[in-house]
Amino acid sequence: MQKLSLKSVLATGLLVSGCATTTGWTPTVDTYNDRNAYRLNQDMQECQQLASQSASTYKDTAIGAGVGGLIGAAGGAAIGAATGNAGKGAAVGAAAGGIGGAAQQGIHSNDSYKNAYRNCLRQRGHNVIN
Repeated sequence: MQKLSLKSVLATGLLVSGCATTTGWTPTVDTYNDRNAYRLNQDMQECQQLASQSASTYKDTAIGAGVGGLIGAAGGAAIGAATGNAGKGAAVGAAAGGIGGAAQQGIHSNDSYKNAYRNCLRQRGHNVIN
């Protein structure tokens, strides 16, 4: 039961983490007075690739799910022991902690992706609005 729960948590976390690279998010760039506007499409493609490489969403989310699962299992086992079923408490705690940890890391990775994308475009001389 516990192994199945941890596998489910990890799979869910990996799906959630894919948001950073699969949402199709692109920064808004103001090309008014942009002397590099003619390069914008090329720069956006290159910066998107660089941002994807810098924000390792799947790895970060897997780590978050693992750490969250371990912390949740420990807390759940303690609560479960107090109520008479430490094993069930650990399984529930691992599932809840794993999902929470995976989601938190997925969101953090998504933010890292967006920041890397924006910074890359700014470094290339573009006026990035968002």
